[in-house]
Amino acid sequence: METISRISSMLETARELTLEAAQSASMSRGSSTGLSSRNLTTAHIKKLLDSRNDREILDGMRRVITLMYRSEPSHPFFSAVVKNVASANLEVKKLVYIYLVHHAEAEPDLALLSINAIQKSLTDQNPMARAMALRTMSGIRVPVISQIVSLAIKRGCGDMSPHVRKAAALAIPKCYRLDPTTLPNLVEYLSTLLGDSQYFVLGPAVAAFLDVCPDRIDLIHKHYRSLVKKLVDMDEWSQIATLRLLTFYARQCFPRRMEKGKKAVVSKDFYEEEKATESGDGDEYEVPVLDPDLEFFLRTCKLLLQNRNSAVIVSVVRCFLYLGTPEYLDTAIGPLVALLRGPQDTQHVALYNIVVVALSHPKPFTKYVTHFLVHAIDPRHIWRLKLEVLTILFPHCGLHLKGVILSELGHFSQGADPDLVRESVRAIGRCAQSDPMTADHCLHVLLSQITSLDDNLVAESLTVIRHLIQQDPASHEKTVIQLVKHLGLTKNPDARATIVWLVGEFAGAEPERNIAPDVLRILVQDFANESEAVKQQIVLLGAKVYLHHLLRNPPKEAPQPAESNPKPKAEAIVNEWADNADAQEEADKENTTNEETPQTDEPEDRITLLWRYILMLARYDTSYDLRDRARLYKALLGTPSSTQLANLLLLAPKPVPHAPSPSETRKDLLIGSATLVVGPDAGMLGLKGYQNLPDWVELGQEPDARLRENEIKPDFTSTDKASMTAGERLDRALKDHETSAAVSGNGRARPGASSKGKSLNQWLDEPETESEEETEEEEEVTGSEYEEVTDEETDEEEEEEETDEEYETDSEERGQAAGLLKQ
Repeated sequence: METISRISSMLETARELTLEAAQSASMSRGSSTGLSSRNLTTAHIKKLLDSRNDREILDGMRRVITLMYRSEPSHPFFSAVVKNVASANLEVKKLVYIYLVHHAEAEPDLALLSINAIQKSLTDQNPMARAMALRTMSGIRVPVISQIVSLAIKRGCGDMSPHVRKAAALAIPKCYRLDPTTLPNLVEYLSTLLGDSQYFVLGPAVAAFLDVCPDRIDLIHKHYRSLVKKLVDMDEWSQIATLRLLTFYARQCFPRRMEKGKKAVVSKDFYEEEKATESGDGDEYEVPVLDPDLEFFLRTCKLLLQNRNSAVIVSVVRCFLYLGTPEYLDTAIGPLVALLRGPQDTQHVALYNIVVVALSHPKPFTKYVTHFLVHAIDPRHIWRLKLEVLTILFPHCGLHLKGVILSELGHFSQGADPDLVRESVRAIGRCAQSDPMTADHCLHVLLSQITSLDDNLVAESLTVIRHLIQQDPASHEKTVIQLVKHLGLTKNPDARATIVWLVGEFAGAEPERNIAPDVLRILVQDFANESEAVKQQIVLLGAKVYLHHLLRNPPKEAPQPAESNPKPKAEAIVNEWADNADAQEEADKENTTNEETPQTDEPEDRITLLWRYILMLARYDTSYDLRDRARLYKALLGTPSSTQLANLLLLAPKPVPHAPSPSETRKDLLIGSATLVVGPDAGMLGLKGYQNLPDWVELGQEPDARLRENEIKPDFTSTDKASMTAGERLDRALKDHETSAAVSGNGRARPGASSKGKSLNQWLDEPETESEEETEEEEEVTGSEYEEVTDEETDEEEEEEETDEEYETDSEERGQAAGLLKQ
């Protein structure tokens, strides 16, 4: 009979498995055309949900969930689904909970009908069922049940299963968003969960802490070392939250201590061997001194550098950058650069963080320069950041790497992508500005580009050349002459305007080396066919040449007639600015009559004629801007004897242009934050949830280190007195007292000292009474020694000496009394 029953049960099991397999196969075949091979109606699905068979209910729930995730109407099944919330089948219960969380906000009244059943599931024997019930109850966004959710969290915090406690930790932020008035109770629950012994629970508790009350660092003191020790065992996302919490905690609880040291001076001995010795001749520098608890945290972070999650790597780099020393940061640079082997989205985020770190600490990246070379398949947002990193690291590299970088930039500056060409040329300019030793080589590379047929390349190269020339104008006169030779070959308006402007900057050179008048004469011949930008620079060049001519050849002062009236002259200037042609001609005649009458016998020089010709050309040009500029320059230079204002406007010294790194504005943003990637588009305060790193706490204002005392001690603090056992303390006290007594006892040994050095045979030969008396005497001596040691910790040095003398006197009297008893 047993065999028959076993066979029947096996057949029943096989039948159920066959039915389930057939059902899943039919659903997979029908997934492309509909819900199944048969298009079930709403009534049929409700019939499945109202069935008493768990298999049919599960089939109906699967179809409802499929409708829900296809964004098809699933509200009509709400009442039928709620009925199954008390089902004993765990799979059915999971699907019902998913449906409730999704639709509870739209149907709050019907959702409240399921609260009692969910509360009953909180006492289920299955811990997974309890965790699901707590997660579902906290996910129902109905404010009426906030107190019920708070009580459920309180019960979950004391549950035996870590899965339930984890669900309780994850439910705390949801309850807070549901009803902020429950914050005091939630903080109490968080304090309990932060002290949990399971790392499985600590991660969600830390995430809830950062979401609910990130400013309550007083809750972290007693759990600090426990969090650090369990950091390695947490999951990846819990490690990210814990690293963020401990970084902010360290800034607010550990002051930044610095000590001065001297660099080692390398000297050679007799055998020509170099030895680094620290002497007074070395330069002084400051070295940060780390708190033992902070160093414990940084050492633990080193173990996370092999993590597979890129966010964990970036978080560790953030800890080392903002908390540690350069030695710690050097160990994290390699794993950070290794993120460039990942997908493009990971590379993008990693490069933003690398740029910010390299702006402050570029030296550790120099050995990884070849990892930042641009690949042909790199998209625009990747190669742009790689070029920026190369320009940041350029001045800190060796000659070989500098040559590699410049050759790469020169290669990509001749590419087909105009954006890449433009960025490559700008990168060459930044390299030249950051390293003056290679500025000539960078200028040679840029000058070789101005003969290119690509107008964008030529225009951008000339802009960068102009910036380099402005840094040291005296040594680049020949460079300007070389640029003028290519003026006839360059057709790009921006490039031609740049060359003309550079010629104007050197218009004040000596006449033997001054090419500005000849260049101006050549440009004026084709003035009408030039672009507006070039015309403006030609007029400006003419004004500068004429002003330098006036400064070198000041006009002679002519006697002013007594009856001269300056009023017509002022009226003429006003009429000029009003663009009145008739009044302007009259003013010119009057000016000629009043000012140039004494010079009618002398012929006008060529530069003056050239300047007047330029003004005539600009006067009849179609550009309003050009005509206005010409009238401005004419008014400034209208009186040859008064050129102070013109000199101030036209020949004022220009500031040296500086091309900062494009990410210079992001260097103050927090490493590993989304605001760093978004940049200025995130606004002045950053994205929602962004928080700046707090400043270091002032020395003397940090919390007491004893608040972090617990059973977990870092290895390097095991020698502390607080971690010694009572026996170790007693042995140490005896040893210290023996030493002090030997020094201050005038050559006398203590009574217990002779008995302590006896051999085993001597102990056996002595009578029992003597051994008992000596044993009692040793106990008394030991007790007095221990008392004296405790007194030594609190009294002054003079009192210690008096105590030792009294102790020796008492011990001698006891020894004499013992000798009398023996006799």
